[in-house]
Amino acid sequence: MLVTSRRTGRWIIPKGWPMKQETPHAASAREALEEAGVVGEVGTRPIGSYTYQKQLKQGAFVACEVHVFPLEVKRQQRTWPEKSKRQVQWFSSADAAAAVQEPALSEIIRTFQKLPSSS
Repeated sequence: MLVTSRRTGRWIIPKGWPMKQETPHAASAREALEEAGVVGEVGTRPIGSYTYQKQLKQGAFVACEVHVFPLEVKRQQRTWPEKSKRQVQWFSSADAAAAVQEPALSEIIRTFQKLPSSS
């Protein structure tokens, strides 16, 4: 499942900034809910990481490192906070890997295998 970015409309995975007192994997699950309305069981260990250039509101770019956590989706809600701001689409792994622009993220998607629920 991929979502579109708000600024450029390109296909991305849900991601965001961890909040104070929040673990990275919990932040990943929260962002998936806010950006795509999906709820499920999130793995506690990242399956990979990649960097990208995020454009700030002022126009400057900053390098961001994204740690990717697996999420076994149990359901998708009817409404969620960013539903009107993004498109959400379910892809096969191969199509998702082709749809994203970041080569390292594409590789993570291509090589991802379902992890045991104890991850």
